[in-house]
Amino acid sequence: MSSLASEPINTANPPSFYLTQEHHPENGTMLGFWLYLMSDCLIFAVLFAMYGVLGRNYAAGPGPAQLFDLKVVAINTSMLLFSSITYGFAMLEMARNRQTATLIWLAITGAFGAAFVGLELNEFAHLIHDGAGPQRSAFLSSFFTLVGTHGLHVSFGIVWLITLMTQVLKHGLTEANRRRLSCLSLFWHFLDVVWIGVFTFVYLLGVLR
Repeated sequence: MSSLASEPINTANPPSFYLTQEHHPENGTMLGFWLYLMSDCLIFAVLFAMYGVLGRNYAAGPGPAQLFDLKVVAINTSMLLFSSITYGFAMLEMARNRQTATLIWLAITGAFGAAFVGLELNEFAHLIHDGAGPQRSAFLSSFFTLVGTHGLHVSFGIVWLITLMTQVLKHGLTEANRRRLSCLSLFWHFLDVVWIGVFTFVYLLGVLR
């Protein structure tokens, strides 16, 4: 004990308890986001399976042919598809380091996304007003759950988009903002793919069969 106490303490080089080098793995954010998208795939797979099981249980109520207007749904689908294209233009402008052009295309993307959500809410309001709410039948319960979950994802994407636009406007096209915009791009295109499945499986086949 006396020998330990007599040893001088090196104050010039105090012990370090924290790593000073970069410990965040390269592409770690993208890997984590891909894992999140895979979990979202499972959620929508369950919802599609639920609709496949319950989609013909009308409980003596109206079916897809009586409720869905394919022209309106086609317009709604085009809004989301156009938003995916404009987001692609935003990513191209980001690669060219053009901040203003990137923000313009992101704003157009958000406008298309808002139009999509607005048309979807209008459809829900008309269905409920006509007595075809989610409590009317198992078909309508599964329909509102599947389509509503997708609409909530798009709404969240719009909030995320506005947040990133604010960050880009404030800090510019930094490496962190580029990475975040790339993650949102994956999310947005993923919702596009899911909606194509919804349009085909729920609306188109529902009206035709």
